[in-house]
Amino acid sequence: MIDWQDLLHFAALARTGSLSAAARELGVDHATVGRRIAALERSLDLRLIDRRPRTSPLTADGRAIAELVSGMEENVEAIRRYSKSAVAGLSAAVKVSAPPSIAAHLLAPKAALFRAEHPDITLTIAGVTRRAALNYGEADIAVRMTRPEESDLLVRRIGVMRFGLYAVPTVAQMPEKDWAFIGYDSAMEHLTQQTWLRSLLEGRPIVFRATDVFGQLEAARAGIGVVALPAFLGDGEAGLVRLPVAIQSPTRDLWLVTYPDLRRSPAIRAVMDFVTDTIGKSCPSRDSAEGAA
Repeated sequence: MIDWQDLLHFAALARTGSLSAAARELGVDHATVGRRIAALERSLDLRLIDRRPRTSPLTADGRAIAELVSGMEENVEAIRRYSKSAVAGLSAAVKVSAPPSIAAHLLAPKAALFRAEHPDITLTIAGVTRRAALNYGEADIAVRMTRPEESDLLVRRIGVMRFGLYAVPTVAQMPEKDWAFIGYDSAMEHLTQQTWLRSLLEGRPIVFRATDVFGQLEAARAGIGVVALPAFLGDGEAGLVRLPVAIQSPTRDLWLVTYPDLRRSPAIRAVMDFVTDTIGKSCPSRDSAEGAA
């Protein structure tokens, strides 16, 4: 008999390309992944990987088995979703994936109110920069800043993220020609807000870079320079003031994503409503914003 755990470890290796990366994904040490794959090779009497110092590329047989295992993983995940959606009550564990600024500054502060209303739901909020793989169970619900293209997902636009320029008062009072800026590092140059920031420089320097918005926020608080922040984050900072801009700030649509079968679960619906309402209040859609005006 083939051990499903051996297949699970092999599938992680096939996705990630190395023993160490598979180990990180599964939360085990790389030796465990190696042992599991060796056991699978013995069960199948096939060599599935080429063992090299830094990588473990799949053999032809390994690629064929990986494709079959991928289908099995999808079926297992479908079973997990079905079992969760079949639960009639509100007692459940629900995981939400969202961009770090939304997870930390919009959803987490409201978690206490949610728990007061739904004490039997264990809520997990994961702030991640990468796109969580719902089909591998990394989250039940995700908030994304680009519209998902997967046709089998339930997709709902729940808000619009707006941006602004912010600085401490001493920096804001300087002549604009003397402003220095805070931005993302080079790996994040493609981001909408970073592109907008570059359009405002006019020869002025970016003097500090960080890999995430929280590092930039701390640098702005310290008076290093001017920073582009989501409006819900910058407007809520008592020590920062919003600066005038010559070029209109960008916007990013925010999308709520889950699998349609999960929506049958009362717990999933409750969390979807919580996420939708919380984000909608701080990042209203264009129609809502115009109506309020």
